[in-house]
Amino acid sequence: MFAFPASLNSPRRRLLLVGLVGALALVILPAASARAALISTDPCDNATLTQPFQAWGDSNYYKLVPGGDFNGGPSGWKISGRAGLVRGGDPFGATGGWSMNLPAGSSVQSPYTCADAAYPTFRFFGRNDGLLSTVLVSVVYKEPLLGPVAVPVGVFALSGTWEPSAQMLTASAVQGIVDGLLTGQTPQVALRFTALTGTSQIDGVYIDPFEMR
Repeated sequence: MFAFPASLNSPRRRLLLVGLVGALALVILPAASARAALISTDPCDNATLTQPFQAWGDSNYYKLVPGGDFNGGPSGWKISGRAGLVRGGDPFGATGGWSMNLPAGSSVQSPYTCADAAYPTFRFFGRNDGLLSTVLVSVVYKEPLLGPVAVPVGVFALSGTWEPSAQMLTASAVQGIVDGLLTGQTPQVALRFTALTGTSQIDGVYIDPFEMR
């Protein structure tokens, strides 16, 4: 059986020890709870969820990024170079009749949207308008101290017909820890598409809520 050292056996000193233990608990437990809350897996908005990639074996539910179907024009999207809307989108009925055209050297960036740990991946539809067309895809984080920071996540050589991209990571769980520590706010991310070579089109840009799997 554990026994206190003789120097702590007096009622006064035992009372002091109990008080110290209680004080430590008041400090440690809230800190532990705060750390546990840094990674949120709750949906960060009430966006409509669909299954746009089900025909390709992906039954996960996705939310459309703001303006990600381009049916309402490029509202909120940042456009550089000769990028612009053209008629004709993916033919699978997911998003409609417009898409974003990306000649070499041009880029577009979506509006920011919340993406906590519940939104770990994203996908889009795309096609090229010629051989050797490639698109660099980046996730842009709205850093609390540094401002926008773009992180490349992949270069894609699209085919001549409309098809979905592979799943790509948002790293939203990591960003959630950073934002949680510095501001306590939900991470805000945007998606940037840059045409490196050739001309490509993108349409139907979606983020995957993990909790719906």
